[in-house]
Amino acid sequence: MADLEVYKNLSPEKVERCMSVMQSGTQMIKLKRGTKGLVRLFYLDEHRTRLRWRPSRKSEKAKILIDSIYKVTEGRQSEIFHRQAEGNFDPSCCFTIYHGNHMESLDLITSNPEEARTWITGLKYLMAGISDEDSLAKRQRTHDQWVKQTFEEADKNGDGLLNIEEIHQLMHKLNVNLPRRKVRQMFQEADTDENQGTLTFEEFCVFYKMMSLRRDLYLLLLSYSDKKDHLTVEELAQFLKVEQKMNNVTTDYCLDIIKKFEVSEENKVKNVLGIEGFTNFMRSPACDIFNPLHHEVYQDMDQPLCNYYIASSHNTYLTGDQLLSQSKVDMYARVLQEGCRCVEVDCWDGPDGEPVVHHGYTLTSKILFRDVVETINKHAFVKNEFPVILSIENHCSIQQQRKIAQYLKGIFRDKLDLSSVDTGECKQLPSPQSLKGKILVKGKKLPYHLGDDAEEGEVSDEDSADEIEDECKFKLHYNNGTTEHQVESFIRKKLESLLKESQIRDKEDPDCFTVRALLKATHEGLNAHLKQSPDVKESGKKSHGRSLMTNFGKHKKTTKSRSKSYSTDDEEDTQQNTGKEGGQLYRLGRRRKTMKLCRELSDLVVYTNSVAAQDIVDDGTTGNVLSFSETRAHQVVQQKSEQFMIYNQKQLTRIYPSAYRIDSSNFNPLPYWNAGCQLVALNYQSEGRMMQLNRAKFKANGNCGYVLKPQQMCKGTFNPFSGDPLPANPKKQLILKVISGQQLPKPPDSMFGDRGEIIDPFVEVEIIGLPVDCCKDQTRVVDDNGFNPVWEETLTFTVHMPEIALVRFLVWDHDPIGRDFVGQRTVTFSSLVPGYRHVYLEGLTEASIFVHITINEIYGKWSPLILNPSYTILHFLGATKNRQLQGLKGLFSKNPRHSSSENNSHYVRKRSIGDRILRRTASAPAKGRKKSKMGFQEMVEIKDSVSEATRDQDGVLRRTTRSLQARPVSMPVDRNLLGALSLPVSETAKDIEGKENSLVQI
Repeated sequence: MADLEVYKNLSPEKVERCMSVMQSGTQMIKLKRGTKGLVRLFYLDEHRTRLRWRPSRKSEKAKILIDSIYKVTEGRQSEIFHRQAEGNFDPSCCFTIYHGNHMESLDLITSNPEEARTWITGLKYLMAGISDEDSLAKRQRTHDQWVKQTFEEADKNGDGLLNIEEIHQLMHKLNVNLPRRKVRQMFQEADTDENQGTLTFEEFCVFYKMMSLRRDLYLLLLSYSDKKDHLTVEELAQFLKVEQKMNNVTTDYCLDIIKKFEVSEENKVKNVLGIEGFTNFMRSPACDIFNPLHHEVYQDMDQPLCNYYIASSHNTYLTGDQLLSQSKVDMYARVLQEGCRCVEVDCWDGPDGEPVVHHGYTLTSKILFRDVVETINKHAFVKNEFPVILSIENHCSIQQQRKIAQYLKGIFRDKLDLSSVDTGECKQLPSPQSLKGKILVKGKKLPYHLGDDAEEGEVSDEDSADEIEDECKFKLHYNNGTTEHQVESFIRKKLESLLKESQIRDKEDPDCFTVRALLKATHEGLNAHLKQSPDVKESGKKSHGRSLMTNFGKHKKTTKSRSKSYSTDDEEDTQQNTGKEGGQLYRLGRRRKTMKLCRELSDLVVYTNSVAAQDIVDDGTTGNVLSFSETRAHQVVQQKSEQFMIYNQKQLTRIYPSAYRIDSSNFNPLPYWNAGCQLVALNYQSEGRMMQLNRAKFKANGNCGYVLKPQQMCKGTFNPFSGDPLPANPKKQLILKVISGQQLPKPPDSMFGDRGEIIDPFVEVEIIGLPVDCCKDQTRVVDDNGFNPVWEETLTFTVHMPEIALVRFLVWDHDPIGRDFVGQRTVTFSSLVPGYRHVYLEGLTEASIFVHITINEIYGKWSPLILNPSYTILHFLGATKNRQLQGLKGLFSKNPRHSSSENNSHYVRKRSIGDRILRRTASAPAKGRKKSKMGFQEMVEIKDSVSEATRDQDGVLRRTTRSLQARPVSMPVDRNLLGALSLPVSETAKDIEGKENSLVQI
């Protein structure tokens, strides 16, 4: 974003001139692959948030969010422009907009250079403004945009007004299930202008605020304000200290909160925080579940490289699948700016002596190696200066290897010079701190016995350099007169149909779609179109040197049909095959492969020498990087986890996806992180559960791409599979109260879209870490409410190694035949902050879950049984006033009764904010839970099934669903609801104190 700095200081006159032209619209030619171009009117929407065009068959999809634009380039720089003949278009009239996760390009041609310059300037100005925003400004901007967009979409006839029927339709779309009478009351209260019966945008904002007022936050405010409708500076400070566990809370800090978040000028003058200001503060980044201090680098960065997890990408250049997708240099820029610190470059001989980058033996497109290096050089250290590892997978001839070395030295220059790097203790890898601003080349190195005068030599080629399996290679030999185009067309159709099928599957399914299904489906087609050329050779003699890890990745021979002369060093897991013979596919053994390597390229490899398992000799050297495919790594983790852990205390290990994942799906990185593997390479272009885990892990520590491993993994022995891996260390107890949800949308793949039923949400919380820590639990289901459901349920987890644990929040829509995924947020355990927090769902503008977090330490097998860990926000009211109890019951009952005065329309405009909050329904009763009048004592006698925990198909501990959940005695609100009990305030407080001070053996 450095090139955007100049656009931040444009004169207001120039900015407005650009915005005016863009919002008026400009006719431009939109270039598309394989077509001559389409003339469209492109314009910037009135909120300056989206670029749109018309006409379009997909009117809703004909837009690009300014937030999603990665860069704007001038002239004929894109691949589509390069395919056009020179002279077809004036370069000064051409520009390209790159946007989205896969770097899609929008290639445009204006009628004159001035129009192109106006659009380029305007777009870069908008991008510069976004890049300069702090998190609070961005949150407010996206909220305002969302409200405006919601109003426009609800305004079906486009007259700038919403009538009551349009409001009812909007309520359904927003998953709000309120009685029509209540909606009409709020509508009338917001409709204050002369044009009665419709809401302008300003009136709609008032209506939306009324609808969005939160009773959970209002009751929390009451509990600290001595029943007033505002907090003084002293009361706010008390709340921050007691509930939010903040230290050094000063008067100035509290006054700053009031200044930033309070909306009432009267309250600002009085230095008090009202309910709207308090809501704004609680929904701001200051009260996010993620520790704001972890947005910066906070860990020790002076330890050896092997002590860190390093964010790593596989086949970085690809934008999609491994067979047919486009290769783009901009993918390197994207992943580097996302925090990735290890990128992969597959080098092959190209025409005119120029090495190219692509996925060998496939139909992926090719890009120049030189362009890749220039892009990496430009973007490597934009976001942070910690070292970048360039994983060179070398398939080139000696001549083009020399060209590779020439480009690396000529473009990176002093970034490759590691002569001044401090390695600390002898025979120890340098630290990320000492390597700041440096680029490490990971690749093969000539053996020392050759001597320095050898210009080239033979090196092993047994690691990831030839990672694609023979079964998956396109050898481009044809039968029966078939052409390359016919073969490509056949495979493309098969792959696309299978990928569509895979996208229908549950997005949370850990067993993602892989190429195994593709191989089965295309088996006969491949036979018909490609010659089968099995590469079966006799293996050479096995190495018998002093190998530290001789048995890594080895199998026992499992079938008699296999020749004893075949080496098993390179076997993959057996793959099921449904072919005619009904047998199994094996990766056939072969002779150890070697390749020629030139001295110039070898000398660039310093601390990251790529080696195969059988080449590792325990001679005390450092700087080796051992590469495994996921299938071989899985065997090592299962069979030799402690030995693997010890190896990773001194050296680096890289794990990459199996070649069978042609769809670019990702494996689960967790087992390899647990074994101490540093470079767990994933396909960054593929969104899904595994990338969400990866993103969450590296978001901590300033998203710099380096996360410190726990010290227990860095020295000594450690068994990640142990039932009690750290018996001498205290465990962490996470007590998580899931209070409520806000603006949860319908599932993204909902069959009926916005017209579908209002969702029935529930929350699942998953702990992801060591095997002993992995478990799930979930709340009850709330019927027909996605806008403001209330759960008020407490989930408790015990974590042995919190340093590597992830906490995953999932929202599901309960369905009679299953469940539909709504959204998720994953956070590292160490980044959780205590107190009342909002968990914003990733990728959704307004959707969040409101929770309370408590973290305790547990020693040995004893721990305090905290019955009321988070002080439910409702218990502070404690008193038995009918009005308060009526409001509390309204939180949980679907149709609370209202007094006759509340039904009288004359009182609509006279109610206070507090009354309005307390009168409205927040949630429906739980699905499947009977409306029973049994007392509390009867409920606690019901056998609780929580202890009957089971492991699901993922091997994760899942607590069995409770048919009827009894809540702790110390929650007064729950007492009132479940047992119709009413205790004096003093007795309630005494009961709480007694329960909290008791210790119970678990």
